[in-house]
Amino acid sequence: MKKVVLTGIKPTGTLHIGNYFGAITQAIRLSQDYDARYFIADYHALNTVKDPRILAQDIRGVAAGWLAAGLDPERVIFYRQSAIPETFELTTMLMAFTAKGLMNRAHAYKAAVQENVEQNRDPDAGINMGLYTYPVLMAADILLFDADIVPVGRDQTQHIEMTQDIAHTVNTCYAEEILRIPQPFFREETAVIPGLDGRKMSKSYGNAIPLFASEQALKKLIMRIPTNSQTVEEPKDPATSSIYQLYRYFATAEEQQTLAARYRAGGMGWGHAKEELYAVVNRLLKPLRERYTDIIADTVRIDSILAEGAEKARPIAIATVRRLRKAAGID
Repeated sequence: MKKVVLTGIKPTGTLHIGNYFGAITQAIRLSQDYDARYFIADYHALNTVKDPRILAQDIRGVAAGWLAAGLDPERVIFYRQSAIPETFELTTMLMAFTAKGLMNRAHAYKAAVQENVEQNRDPDAGINMGLYTYPVLMAADILLFDADIVPVGRDQTQHIEMTQDIAHTVNTCYAEEILRIPQPFFREETAVIPGLDGRKMSKSYGNAIPLFASEQALKKLIMRIPTNSQTVEEPKDPATSSIYQLYRYFATAEEQQTLAARYRAGGMGWGHAKEELYAVVNRLLKPLRERYTDIIADTVRIDSILAEGAEKARPIAIATVRRLRKAAGID
């Protein structure tokens, strides 16, 4: 039997190039060798998104984006977190095995408390129980579907470690392997996708390139990339150019070598470098944009795909909860 890979997709905001290279393409490749279970984490999104229209729009937008990028719902179990009631039953059960001290050490919670302290507010101001217990719900998402690996960034390792701790506690309590222990999966070469300002691409930095931006909007964004004051004639170092670092993700090896040589030879201005970047970015994004436009126009189809995925997912979830209920003596 194939090992299981699981990924949660948070439906908050617009997908960007960092999402594409950092998560989507990797997830699609993994689905060829693993039994893949991917879900839209709509209950996680409730911690920050309270407008129902925006949340519903983002759920379908993210689903359409992944489908446009090549996710095959026939190969992958693709579902909404909220469509699996066993998720919340398992979460409740896991609470009984989760130390409060473990939750106190969660990075997101600690960061929120620290920000409050720095702003001279009550330490718990604006912090809801959804944020505080976020790691337990995430553990339930993972453990419910017998995940062997969970693709994460290096800064998300703690989530998997907490899931491992909780699962070990359950298994030790009942002296049997009721819950499978997941492992993090890292892909170093795409760990940090540079944004328009050279920092890691992130919506919070305002430096992201939307995955489905129009050609006009895409070109406008790229032409606004900040550069230094080097003249056209001066040689330039591709290794220190955010334009070239982005270019590498879209260009062939031959194209990369050619442009790098032009950088070093001099005679090419930053405007020309941006034009080269726009050409290769748009080459990749144009067919994705066209597929996305077709998919997002049919919300009934999107909802149907996610509902069919939930039908495939529920028997797995039910089996996991039954194992734990039986071990606990409440079945």
